[in-house]
Amino acid sequence: MTEVLRQEKKYLVNIEQYYRLSRRFSQLLTEDKHSSGDGYIIRSLYFDRLDDNDFEEKINGIEVRKKIRLRSYGENPNSAKLEMKQKQGMMQKKRSLTLDKAQSHRLICGDYSVLLESDSSFALECFGLMHMQCYRPRTVVSYTRKVFVANENEIRITFDHHIKGSESNFDIFSNDVAGSAIFDPFWVVMEVKFNGFLLSYIKDMINEVNASELAVSKYCLGRTVGKEYRF
Repeated sequence: MTEVLRQEKKYLVNIEQYYRLSRRFSQLLTEDKHSSGDGYIIRSLYFDRLDDNDFEEKINGIEVRKKIRLRSYGENPNSAKLEMKQKQGMMQKKRSLTLDKAQSHRLICGDYSVLLESDSSFALECFGLMHMQCYRPRTVVSYTRKVFVANENEIRITFDHHIKGSESNFDIFSNDVAGSAIFDPFWVVMEVKFNGFLLSYIKDMINEVNASELAVSKYCLGRTVGKEYRF
């Protein structure tokens, strides 16, 4: 199990700004080792309770809230990470546990007992929460992510684009889970993640974009169709 506690700020930039910032960041920061070209594919299967509690808490801006997802990285992955993100004021706490492909498929199919096979307290916590509160797969969100890293303060700057969603196919390992566009492809979500404080030269570059911080949730975007026709 891994755990990180950090601040996360999101901004909306257009395609032109994305490429301009990418060129500048490439000269000052280190590109993530998994990131090349426009980045790598991420697929996230989000779980929620039958009453959509986590969705409603996000929409209503509840200060302390969480989300649970199973996330894969890159093309043809052999594993995925079960992650729980918890918002605590300005900070985001993320805990994760790596599952192999077979274990991930069991989780996708609703067999949460796979988590009992781990000696991790986080796995046991997730089992209790997902089993007793009736968590079910809700949507898969996929997108391409380009990442830059500043090692001085564990700063990560990510650009997420071509965001798609599916509420019918929950198999994040399937090639047929691409889904449909749920976000304008001419806009890119830039996230700045850091511990403690943000380095001044990075802050100055972000300020030049003249973009306001926003609260966009990929999970909520992925529920757009299903929530529209909910009775």
